[in-house]
Amino acid sequence: MTESQRDLLGACFSLAIILFALFVTQRFLLPLLWAVILCIATWPLYRRALAVFKGHPILAAAAVTVLAAVVFVTPLAVGVTQAARQAPALAELVATANTQGLAAPEWLHRIPMGGDAIYKWWEATIGQPHGLAHLLQDGSVGRMQNASEVLKRVGSGLMHRAIDVVFAFVCLFFFYKDGAALQRQTNALGAHLIGETRWMLYSLKVPVAVRATVNGLVLVGMAEGVLLGIGYQIAGVPSAVLWAAVTGILAIIPFGAPVAFGAVAALLLYQGAASAAIAIAVLGMVVLFVADHFVRPKMIGSATQLPFIAVLLGILGGVETLGLIGLFVGPVAMTLFVTLWHEEKRLPHPVRPT
Repeated sequence: MTESQRDLLGACFSLAIILFALFVTQRFLLPLLWAVILCIATWPLYRRALAVFKGHPILAAAAVTVLAAVVFVTPLAVGVTQAARQAPALAELVATANTQGLAAPEWLHRIPMGGDAIYKWWEATIGQPHGLAHLLQDGSVGRMQNASEVLKRVGSGLMHRAIDVVFAFVCLFFFYKDGAALQRQTNALGAHLIGETRWMLYSLKVPVAVRATVNGLVLVGMAEGVLLGIGYQIAGVPSAVLWAAVTGILAIIPFGAPVAFGAVAALLLYQGAASAAIAIAVLGMVVLFVADHFVRPKMIGSATQLPFIAVLLGILGGVETLGLIGLFVGPVAMTLFVTLWHEEKRLPHPVRPT
């Protein structure tokens, strides 16, 4: 067997081991990836904690892990708690609307160019007893299930998500504790595969992209939720805290916030509070305009040195391809692509013979 054949066989053997390891751990790859993103995003905080605890990695890792869990889990817990409190009332509202019909609001008549047609359609469908079920019966939402089936499915889903969250934070603790050793090993492997200069160029871009994306999406989304939540409270929106939590979560995704404050404005309009509905819609558009046109481009684009259109394509493409985790993976992929683009432009090109 020649040396090249041995190298090829060794590469195939290594690839087989990697694929087998991924196959065995595939159930936990997603929470593991979340732990990696959180670790990269909060690594400067861990370095400060390490200095506070005088170089004890276990204490520093435990403290930052607990802090991260409190920061990320508390808003989620508040939203779930508020949703659980409002679930019976919402279920009763839906059941009543389906059983007795939901009367069309009178303000539909005042909508120019089609308001009367919308009113008649509403009365013929949703306004009739069991009209809501008939309207949805052709879609998946219309496949009615009893309460025990719904609770069983929801409970199973929540249990799986809870396991994923716990596993992610356990991994986060070990990433903090062993992060320096992992970084050295990763740098050595990357330098061996693609060269030290190229590896250092790319490895420096990834943490910057992750931190900028987390700051630009999560922190800005939470700020939008808080600002609009204050507006919901002033406008007298029912369950304002729950709607604020929903707005903050949807605001993490670009153009997701309009779904939330649009639904709130529609709810106020249905209740007859037209002025409050208009005020919420205007406030939402102002907050969204400032966040998406000034704050996010500054926080993400300036840090990653990407045009915002590339950031936007990375975010939306990542969500479409990978789901929620794609919010953070997509901009990293675009950062690496743009880095490669600029690197290739700097490479010398062969001179064509004349």
